[in-house]
Amino acid sequence: MEDLAQMTLDLTDRRLLSELQRKGRIFNSDLAEKVNLSASACHRRVQRLEAEGYINEYVALLDARKMGVPATIFVEITLSTQADEVLEAFEKAVQRIPDVLECHLTAGAADYILKVVAEDTEDFARIHRQYLTRLPGVAKMQSSFALRTVFKTTALPV
Repeated sequence: MEDLAQMTLDLTDRRLLSELQRKGRIFNSDLAEKVNLSASACHRRVQRLEAEGYINEYVALLDARKMGVPATIFVEITLSTQADEVLEAFEKAVQRIPDVLECHLTAGAADYILKVVAEDTEDFARIHRQYLTRLPGVAKMQSSFALRTVFKTTALPV
């Protein structure tokens, strides 16, 4: 909660964050115009939002189909134990798998949920065989292929 106490976001800050989530490469002058600020005031606010950690980084979002990995698979993993050393070993190992986009520790039936991308079912079989089955502490694994992406965003509500 310490991060939340750093600064209070006003309406202008929220509008800046909203615009930047939609288009991270927007020119400062265009951003300033959209939120009714001078270019210099806009630049100062964005720098402050970056310094305070509200903006972590700027990235390019790639098209999975054009990159040759159109299949998305969600993998639920249950570990054999919740011991700290097993959790740490699993988390360290899963970060080294290039096809895993996200890994979430969860409360519920599974301990972790992974978001994996692959070319197709054969490629996922390779990822499963080469990486997932070798992860430390895994007792059970269940995979679900996404048939179609209905909705997807990276934008947080501001």
